[in-house]
Amino acid sequence: MKNVFLLALTLITVTSFAQEKRKWKQLFNGKNLKGWTVKIRGHELNDNFGNTFRVEDGKLIVSYDQYSNFNEQYGHIFYKKPYSYYLLAVEYRFVGEQVAGGPNWAYKNSGIMLHCQPPSTMLKDQDFPISIEDQLLGGDLTGERTTCNLCTPGTHVEMDGKLFTPHCVNSKSKTFRNEEWVRAEVLVLGDEVIKHIVNGDTVLVYEKPQIGGGAVNHYDPLIKKDGQLLNSGYISLQSESHPIEFRKIEIINLEKKYKRTIHHE
Repeated sequence: MKNVFLLALTLITVTSFAQEKRKWKQLFNGKNLKGWTVKIRGHELNDNFGNTFRVEDGKLIVSYDQYSNFNEQYGHIFYKKPYSYYLLAVEYRFVGEQVAGGPNWAYKNSGIMLHCQPPSTMLKDQDFPISIEDQLLGGDLTGERTTCNLCTPGTHVEMDGKLFTPHCVNSKSKTFRNEEWVRAEVLVLGDEVIKHIVNGDTVLVYEKPQIGGGAVNHYDPLIKKDGQLLNSGYISLQSESHPIEFRKIEIINLEKKYKRTIHHE
């Protein structure tokens, strides 16, 4: 019964803002990294090692042209404020070749990290923020590889009313090949429902994001409070060894609308 309510609530929320003119707020200004904070493994906060995150031709790009070897220097760029209830959209594409030393699994691999811990709480050698990942993947000329999958660094979720503990699960998306631009949207309703959307198609839905599990290293144990529901957090984009470009990063804040919907129900 609870899952039915959550699904109905999601549909009400989506329908209510779909019927209005969407007022997207641009998180990336197309000119510089103002409003964003960089954290790369092995480096201090705001040390943008190798100019990994930069702006070129109006796009936020992730580049490794100043790396000699990746050396597990996983990076994340965080927007300046946390969100709780929102619709986020990014338009991305993978380009070029993976940097030397990048792991095989990170080929054409990046992610939108949701409900992240504050970047200031990440330790110097921490690889990933405790967060929920909307995993972005690219395909080649042959073979199938879905995008907007779910991965869970230091977290768990619920699916079909049961705790889901595997680190990653594939979505139902099609494969996007070569340097094709893809629009990935994610609907986040606090600690209740998260919905992954690719080019307008819903490809994955889950509930109750919470702290727990592994797949994150060298974190502050005071931050990782297993079992704590994740109601809000920061948004970040990943650097995992394959160049990627983002031409749009935008959000609709649904917090006031969501609360009105709850009150009405």
